[in-house]
Amino acid sequence: MDAFKGSFTVPENRANPKSRTLTLRYVRFPANGNKAGSPIIYLAGGPGGSGIDAAKGRRFPLFMTMREFGDVIAFDQRGTGASNDMPKCTSSQKLEGAKNISDAQYIKKHQDALRECLAFWKEKDIDIHGYTTPENVKDLEALRKHLGVRKLTLWGISYGSHLSLAAIKKMDDRIDKVVIASAEGLDQTIKLPARTDDYFERVQAAIATQPKTKAAWTDVKSTMRRVHAKLEEAPIAIPVKQKDGTTYDYLWQRRDMQQAASATISDPVPLSLLLHLYDSLDKGDTKILNAVAPFVVDATEEISFHPMSVLMDIASGTGTERRGLIAEQAKNSLLATYLNQPVELEDVDRSLVLDDDFRTAPISDVPLLLLSGTLDGRTYIESQREAVTGLSALQTVAIHNVGHNLFMASPEVTATIQDFMRGENVDGREIYFPLTDLLTAGFSMMK
Repeated sequence: MDAFKGSFTVPENRANPKSRTLTLRYVRFPANGNKAGSPIIYLAGGPGGSGIDAAKGRRFPLFMTMREFGDVIAFDQRGTGASNDMPKCTSSQKLEGAKNISDAQYIKKHQDALRECLAFWKEKDIDIHGYTTPENVKDLEALRKHLGVRKLTLWGISYGSHLSLAAIKKMDDRIDKVVIASAEGLDQTIKLPARTDDYFERVQAAIATQPKTKAAWTDVKSTMRRVHAKLEEAPIAIPVKQKDGTTYDYLWQRRDMQQAASATISDPVPLSLLLHLYDSLDKGDTKILNAVAPFVVDATEEISFHPMSVLMDIASGTGTERRGLIAEQAKNSLLATYLNQPVELEDVDRSLVLDDDFRTAPISDVPLLLLSGTLDGRTYIESQREAVTGLSALQTVAIHNVGHNLFMASPEVTATIQDFMRGENVDGREIYFPLTDLLTAGFSMMK
């Protein structure tokens, strides 16, 4: 369709007068409503996701629907998509797939790899202190001025919600409305391991509503613990088939299982496949693991980082008290801290980590709609609600039986956003989506 490409420039690090200038790009879809309001800025998740790419995908119809309320801006944040001019860094640190690597070794190798990459990016004249959420907020203010408007409406998901909440703290007088989904609070970059365990209680309750699934998986958490214990004692050697037809020898460890779980619990369909994987390994059957491994095992052994993703998360950081709580909970929780990048990366260069003031929750009367999926395994519904307690014009909506990527789950989600944007009260609304058949859905991913 017809749209406009635009760009504007910003300093890479506003605290450094010698830093580079960045060109930030966007696509603008013109408003088509009779009462168009402030421009609606789409903020992608990640961090590292591209707003422009999101507009090209499954969410395109929602982008078009939002035009009723104003120009819709698919924005590529600094270091992402069309706004990225930074190279990925591949370090000399290796995770040799056929070797048993302890958690301590795994962390140390990632820390050493990050040290190499920080030096590599500095050599490329990249200011590594410029990739923070506060700088992203200042980019939004620059975008507002570039567009020549008094206020912006923010629309984001996951990290995009994190950025939206930070923007409310700094420029709420220039924000009209906010729509966020799958919220990540300002002190929630690293998730609480105990909340992951609580999530699996919700999964078990969902399983109980499907008789065949209930009969197959009577106690998911116990199954997971047994599999982790077996892998801790005896990792499984598997040949992983590569695209070129060759095989790569890999030792599947307990940590691999936890990381695979962390990567697949965002939504019910991949969750279904994960539950089958745990069930089969609990029974000593590796067929599903052999089928899944090519999709999750990277034969490239060198540790690599994308600069925007790793630096943004490190900058948002973890408060001292929360970090202690995370460490304590991780000792006995199902997935430990593998839902995130290693929190220990924050210790490589503490100057990259923002102070505790950044992580305090916003207090504002900006109207905000929070959409949360009850089976979101990435940003848990109770944590999402905690992240927005200081917002007096808050409206919350729960979408039952859906996960993290909820925008296109149901036409009712779109209708709810429309109602909110029209000024209607949707607070407390609950949307019921039919639960995916957890016993069968996962196999669709393997076809």
